[in-house]
Amino acid sequence: MKDLKPIAGVLVLIGALNWGLIGLLNLNLVSAILGTGSSLEKMVYLLVGAAAVYMAYVMFGSAKSK
Repeated sequence: MKDLKPIAGVLVLIGALNWGLIGLLNLNLVSAILGTGSSLEKMVYLLVGAAAVYMAYVMFGSAKSK
């Protein structure tokens, strides 16, 4: 499971940068690159969300088991 941390970290970073661009410039880079409403865009959002859940589990879930 430790092999997923770098991948999840990159996906969370992509999501955070995209939200920063939305807030700052009203620019959704994922939609601009992949097309609004496309299946690929939805897949990216799904992967970013799953990565965020995984990272939250790693950060907070593993602390409870110690």
